[in-house]
Amino acid sequence: MRIGAWYKGDGVCRFTVWAPLLKGVEVRIISPSERLVPMNRLKGGYWTVEVEDCYPGALYLYLLEGKLERPDPASSFQPRGVHGPSQVVDHSGFPWTDSGWRGVPLSEMIMYETHVGTFTPEGSFEAIIPRLPELRELGINALELMPVAQSPGERNWGYDGVYPFSVQDSYGGPEGLRRLVDACHSRGMAVILDVVYNHLGPEGNYLQDFGPCFTDKYRTPWGSAVNFDDSHSDGVRNFFIENSLHWSGNYHIDGLRIDAIHGITDMSSHPFLRELAERADNLSEKEGRPFLLIAESDLNDPRAIRPRELGGFGMAAQWCDDFHHSLHTLLTGERDGYYKDFGSTGDLVKSLRAGFVYSGQYSAYRQRRHGSSSVDRPAHQFILFSQNHDQVGNRMMGERLSSLVSFEALKVAAGAVLLSPGIPLLFMGEDYGEDAPFLYFVSHTDPGLTEAVREGRKREFSSFLRKGEIPDPSDEGTFVRSRLQWEKRGTGRHTVLLKFYRTVISTRKTIPALSHISREGLEVSGSEASRVVVMRRRDDRQESEAALVFNFSRGDEEVIFPFSGSWRKLMDSADTSWDGPGSSIHGSVESGERMILRAESFCLFIREGGQNGRG
Repeated sequence: MRIGAWYKGDGVCRFTVWAPLLKGVEVRIISPSERLVPMNRLKGGYWTVEVEDCYPGALYLYLLEGKLERPDPASSFQPRGVHGPSQVVDHSGFPWTDSGWRGVPLSEMIMYETHVGTFTPEGSFEAIIPRLPELRELGINALELMPVAQSPGERNWGYDGVYPFSVQDSYGGPEGLRRLVDACHSRGMAVILDVVYNHLGPEGNYLQDFGPCFTDKYRTPWGSAVNFDDSHSDGVRNFFIENSLHWSGNYHIDGLRIDAIHGITDMSSHPFLRELAERADNLSEKEGRPFLLIAESDLNDPRAIRPRELGGFGMAAQWCDDFHHSLHTLLTGERDGYYKDFGSTGDLVKSLRAGFVYSGQYSAYRQRRHGSSSVDRPAHQFILFSQNHDQVGNRMMGERLSSLVSFEALKVAAGAVLLSPGIPLLFMGEDYGEDAPFLYFVSHTDPGLTEAVREGRKREFSSFLRKGEIPDPSDEGTFVRSRLQWEKRGTGRHTVLLKFYRTVISTRKTIPALSHISREGLEVSGSEASRVVVMRRRDDRQESEAALVFNFSRGDEEVIFPFSGSWRKLMDSADTSWDGPGSSIHGSVESGERMILRAESFCLFIREGGQNGRG
């Protein structure tokens, strides 16, 4: 069932809302002329009416049983914020220029995660567009946006959204998002949107006034769970499935990153996530371009990405936190919290081979066994990263990796993410070593809620208070501190690192052994004593072979080159050209040859005699 306000043209707008337990619903048109129009009840608990002389820009509310006025849960735009009226939007009026767009295959994606509000000083969709050419020059072909659904105030990560269909007004609303997507497509860039289906934010959340959208059968960190399997859940499932189709149909979004699916509890025989993936696949087939669903999950459960014929949900890919944790602990030495489960080269080796590190063994952090094997899942189903909004922003002081490790280690992190089998994701600013923090920020209008957020952060980081004062999430200064300092791309080591990232991405794309995202030709091993990881990759035709040697140690290490044949050095992160201490490896190496790998560096070799490049 199509929900929300659907402008049909010629001044006719159809309003449809799900409210199964209410005895009467009316739509109150506020502007340009005020009137109250009764709605007709349909099967399934829906109410609908067509209103004439109602044009795009009209403001409206729903009147529930003659006494309670509420915005539209499926509102496309909230120009006056989360408590104000909804606005009719004409989704057919935008002059799209991407009719020939066929998307970017998942296996070829280089993703770049961005928060709209802090990516530019203006904090808008429009302001991102002038930066797209530089992202394309970097090698990015998929822009991933943190949630843009309407949240309270002007500053929010996006995970307090309460109108899943509405585009944040402070970012530029529906037209701004469409212009950004169209501009991305014109430059060969896909757009992935982060959406939140496991909860709604606390301020402006009026969904329960319309029907049983939440259930007390399950609890989540955000309170009652969204009702995906209890009585009246069909209408709730339709709400979120329609939301996914809304982003594709009305905004030409290429895929969705589904936030924290471990917060979606559904014990039905046909789970919501499976139904959602079915609809996404049907849409992809109909449109002739991919519409991807990417899961974020804390469960290490491969069912999310396993094909439906094998009992899975059939989602396209998922974020691989285990890869991040393995890499982060090797780079930083941190072992607090969930990092206590990681810290060995063996963890990184296993993640490279199989995706999940925890596949059923005991987790000291969780104090129980955790996860299931994902070894049967191909490498292109795992999104790899050394940083993202969670891993940076959920730290007390929001430190990026550039504030935690050396310049040499930043280059190792880039090589590990971009040259390993998997789909790489960069967090905005990572490419030039941005050192501004990415802090947690909100701008709730409810003073009590604001204070509750402050106190919650203090409790969360109570054991870390000796390290300093927690930045106030509601202080505008916290938000301002989190903005990128884009101009640093042209200064000092930031420029060196940016060129390094460009070179590594270009190398990944032009060497078949690296661009072929598969574990079929993968050999990888690690030494705990030396903290060295060696990896060999081959393309599917075995015409191209690449070898990578990573030294995570803070001292130089002697390594015996383990692969047969003669190999030419293509890149060494320790080279002085990358502002490193200087490489001790020159020209080529042979099987069994001893070589010195500089501290916190990696070296890339190409096998001599193979077809290792693309014309």
